[in-house]
Amino acid sequence: MNSQLNDVPGRREEEEVTAWITTPVDPRLLRGALDVERTEHGVLPHRLPARARKQFPDQSLAMVEAQPSGVRLVFRTRATAIELDVLPTKRVYQGAPAPADGVYDLRVDGRPAGRDSVAGGNVQVIDMATGSVVTRPGPPGTVRFTGLSADAKDVEIWLPHTEITELIALRTDAPVEAVPDRGRRVWLHHGSSISHGSNADSPTATWPALAADRGGVELINLGFGGNALLDPFTARALRDTPADLISLKIGINLVNTDLMRLRAFAPAVHGFLDTIREGHPTTPLLVVSPVLCPMQEDTPGPLAPDFDGSTVRFRPLGDPSDRTRLTLNVIRDELSRITALRAADDPNLHYLDGRSLYGEPDFAELPLPDGLHPDSAGHRRIGERFAELAFGDGGPFAAANR
Repeated sequence: MNSQLNDVPGRREEEEVTAWITTPVDPRLLRGALDVERTEHGVLPHRLPARARKQFPDQSLAMVEAQPSGVRLVFRTRATAIELDVLPTKRVYQGAPAPADGVYDLRVDGRPAGRDSVAGGNVQVIDMATGSVVTRPGPPGTVRFTGLSADAKDVEIWLPHTEITELIALRTDAPVEAVPDRGRRVWLHHGSSISHGSNADSPTATWPALAADRGGVELINLGFGGNALLDPFTARALRDTPADLISLKIGINLVNTDLMRLRAFAPAVHGFLDTIREGHPTTPLLVVSPVLCPMQEDTPGPLAPDFDGSTVRFRPLGDPSDRTRLTLNVIRDELSRITALRAADDPNLHYLDGRSLYGEPDFAELPLPDGLHPDSAGHRRIGERFAELAFGDGGPFAAANR
């Protein structure tokens, strides 16, 4: 199968010989999004509902929740060629090298079948020192997949996990229909930038996508880079989203933003869990503490970025002697205590130490390139471990626990 890129203006020589069918991009074809916004160009998937978006405290969360990690177009078709016009919005940190263009992963009947990228688009230039964001407008582009089998098939196009993506038009050379319910369980996950996808090579290479594939579940990924902060509107979104399984990865952002002290942490966790349980009183709910991050195991935040012209690394600025401040070890102890206390009355609440997903031996073998985030190999390790511990025999999400 071949995959290539075409610009929207002045496009496709083969249009004259291809009978293209345009299908509106609407919620029936989207998985993993909680809301869809109509824009001047088309539609924009969101991973938090409009009510929550009215309560955002800053631009950072607005940016990352609109990056469609885990969001995919899903449809059934006999098409041999597929085109998707998009307007990406890319993120560039001032003083750091520009990242590669985002990847669109194609899956056919659950198997990898190609990938493509779109150059151009809008660019958000972010100054990490001040938090200011300047957006430079750019043109849309087209993702194109050709050479597909003419058999009836389920098609998934996973959108770039770190690029805001407005969907303008979907074209195929055969009709498209929504995929019927296959009876798969829905896994709703919330976490930080590692859950969002951090340095994974593509949207299906993030650890939640890998774990969902191994677990045979439908993923809704509410991993928000830098913004797993126990926000009440996020808890309400989790509460109101239908799901068969829920997991929460709590801790690292609370440390590296230095958001709260120890006194506030336990009540905030209890409140977050209380809100989710209002909508999911008996759903299996797994609380996951942070994976290993050596620089913050016993040193509180905040974190500061260091740029050397080619790479970005982070360093903590907190005082390790201040016992009122949160560190990863303090958070793990508290989460273990809180879940054990609540599990006495909530047998469907479970706890997983994040170091069982990525711990000291894993750090020695697969170090964190920037000191904070795993690369694709690290994501694969975490995804495989989570699938084994959560979805495997005896795990809280095992099929036998339905």
